[in-house]
Amino acid sequence: MLTLNFNPFPILETERLFLRRLAITDVNEILILRSDPETMKFIPRPLVKTIEDALEHIAIIDGRIATNEGINWAITLKGSSKLIGIIGHYKIMPEHYRAEIGYMILAEYNGKGIVTEAIKEVVKFGFEVMRLHSIEAVIDPENYASAKVLEKNEFVKEAHFKENFFYEGRFLDSIIYSKLNKQ
Repeated sequence: MLTLNFNPFPILETERLFLRRLAITDVNEILILRSDPETMKFIPRPLVKTIEDALEHIAIIDGRIATNEGINWAITLKGSSKLIGIIGHYKIMPEHYRAEIGYMILAEYNGKGIVTEAIKEVVKFGFEVMRLHSIEAVIDPENYASAKVLEKNEFVKEAHFKENFFYEGRFLDSIIYSKLNKQ
């Protein structure tokens, strides 16, 4: 079984991006990100409605990092501390050497290759540092943009589950993509 320790918090960098720990100062961007119905369209979670909700979201992420149950990074452009998205291994299954990756980005940064670049670095961290055997992503079948980004990062569609998730009075389908550590 994996033994993980995210202390000290690992900072990641790519050509254009700086992936750092979320901070309380990110609260306004978290509120914008998680309260936008269009951004949240494919994420079956309640919208964040207040600063307090956004602070609670940051606290949940911090708690998972402190207990080594998950790790999320703020996505920023190099040279700017402004959060433009979130990415991480938010559900880690150490007994299976597997984690689920998740990501979101502010709408004005869609289509710029930022999520693709961030996924590449977070997957590299998962395989090389965390020593994961596989990484999965669970997406809505209609989230074609996310499917395209995952395929660019060499994730493979593993399954399409019919009505396996109940949210707000409806049963929703899920598609699972995964990538194996070939090292």
